[in-house]
Amino acid sequence: MYTAIRYALTVALSLAVLSAMARNSHDTPIERGLHTITQEVAKAHVGFLAHDLLEGRHAGERGSQIAQLYLQTQMSLLGIQPFLPSGYRQPFTAIGSPRLHREPRYFVEPDSVDSLRRLPHCQLPMANILGVLPGTRPDEYVVVGAHLDHEGMNPQLNGDKIYNGADDNASGLSAVLQIMEALVTAGQQPRRTIIFAFWDGEEFGLLGSRYFVSHFQAMNKVRGYLNFDMVGGNHLPDDPWHVVYFYSASHPRFDQWLRSDVRRYQLSLHPDYRAWDNPVGGSDQGAFARHGVPIIWYHTDAQPHYNQPSDEAQTLNYPKLTDITRAAYLTVWHLANDEL
Repeated sequence: MYTAIRYALTVALSLAVLSAMARNSHDTPIERGLHTITQEVAKAHVGFLAHDLLEGRHAGERGSQIAQLYLQTQMSLLGIQPFLPSGYRQPFTAIGSPRLHREPRYFVEPDSVDSLRRLPHCQLPMANILGVLPGTRPDEYVVVGAHLDHEGMNPQLNGDKIYNGADDNASGLSAVLQIMEALVTAGQQPRRTIIFAFWDGEEFGLLGSRYFVSHFQAMNKVRGYLNFDMVGGNHLPDDPWHVVYFYSASHPRFDQWLRSDVRRYQLSLHPDYRAWDNPVGGSDQGAFARHGVPIIWYHTDAQPHYNQPSDEAQTLNYPKLTDITRAAYLTVWHLANDEL
């Protein structure tokens, strides 16, 4: 673990230099933030989070804990406040019933956990990493999230035994980290408070996001959720700028925002706009949609390296990941400041 921590510190120092080089005091606040989002920073974040040292970031294991330390360090360096009084970590334990020759099905909701604890059960300790950028309206929130865990290692595999999860989901973690820095650099307090969330246990059934929504007492004040899950891959070889933009059909303004920003800021993306009547499947946005929260999900579709040991940092499309991050930064700006 000490080797990984030294590597993380080296990456953090390099990122600080890159960030300082990107700033221009003559930009407007939104442009000042936009210019901090670069391919070099994306490569640094993904390179660390998808490194073999993190052993595939399996929930509850050492690699996931190293990723959590890295994410907390980045938040602290940016001046992002912890969301909880106790700090950035939101620890929780998932409870599951043992099943013969199969992974348990885990639960985090209080009623289910109380029932299962009375029986023979399995436990999986995890933690979300949560930060907050306070807004001028303390009673309204938007949440920006990506899951931090992946599939870990399989010692029985022939050859490469580590599922590094570069696209799934170091790419999404990189996007959220760069958006945080962009908003801090912009220097303008948002209207709505922004919660930045790195979810644990997504691969076990959205456990981290399910735990958050079942324990956050102000879910009725969450005005929108923006999710990242796999935003660096190439699903269509003939269209390297392909990105899917899922959004709640009840909020057509979400569609208008991206169309306008792609034109205005000359982003190279080719979005596939998909309005979704009931956006509960596929990733962590489902936990929020079940509570009636409007969602947006950036995604580049499954690709040949999906859930394979070959999902390595060098396979990502960094120009596309960078433009997706820029577009999503603008989306967060809208979510935090526009009328919804």
